[in-house]
Amino acid sequence: MPDFFMEHMFKSTISTPVGYLEITTDEEFLLSVKFTGEFTQKADFQPDILKETIQQITGYFNGERKEFNVRIKPAGSSFQLKVWEQVMKVPYGQTSSYLDIAHQTGSKNNTRAVGLANGKNPLPIIIPCHRIIGTNGKLTGYAGGLEKKKWLLQHELKHSPSSDLLF
Repeated sequence: MPDFFMEHMFKSTISTPVGYLEITTDEEFLLSVKFTGEFTQKADFQPDILKETIQQITGYFNGERKEFNVRIKPAGSSFQLKVWEQVMKVPYGQTSSYLDIAHQTGSKNNTRAVGLANGKNPLPIIIPCHRIIGTNGKLTGYAGGLEKKKWLLQHELKHSPSSDLLF
């Protein structure tokens, strides 16, 4: 395929309290946030979307930002997109269950599918899948590992004046 049809992609790795995050954007949208074991790269050129994402994620970890407002373009099936849309509605400092999300997506008997969709979230933290817990209030699955999920929930609890986190 000729180069003029290829999207330009930009990646940068940042250090956070839960480890390194690799952030990938094109020139307009945030495409992915991945947990990575090491600092791998910083884009030579950083489009505004990449700079803004880094600034907002840094603000989140500093306890200054509770919502993100960067333009996102997560890749996923229509069902995954529907799940992630509901996950984004869970407020900072609060949790919801896989069952709740299943009900909201019209799949009330399919909590496993919701869990699988949540596990494929290409934008953890931005699409706050760490806020989704088991119906019994227990922490279950997280792409970054349960310790990171627990840290993120405790971080939000610490920076929320009134919180209903259950875990």
